Amino acid sequence: MGFVAETGSGHVLLMDGAPDAAKPENGGQNLAARPMETVLAGTGGCTAYDVVLILKRGRHRVERCSVKLTSERAEKDPKVFTKIHMHFTVAGKAIPASAVERAIALSHETYCSASIMLAKTAEITTSFDLIET
Repeated sequence: MGFVAETGSGHVLLMDGAPDAAKPENGGQNLAARPMETVLAGTGGCTAYDVVLILKRGRHRVERCSVKLTSERAEKDPKVFTKIHMHFTVAGKAIPASAVERAIALSHETYCSASIMLAKTAEITTSFDLIET
């Protein structure tokens, strides 16, 4: 159950399934991220990219940005995401909290294709911490 995906930009992404104790032949070997984990990770990367770009375009001095995603999925197939929470940590010099809040909102309402797509099945919430450096 291990897979290698080649992206449109020519990069390689490894994926694997979880081991299945009841039927080992149907499970993975836990050697890489699960496919749905990559969907969530890609969404985090997409929105973090937007947030940093929006802040930099506003001439804010961003030094770091990270986002931690937690999620819930449907119990029955298809096990789509039903809830996603994104917690951003933005560090920089003299960045107003209102600018971070606006950047996150713009990402989720206008720019981040991944989160806008996932919002069709999942309730997406956000929060953030702002660290002065």
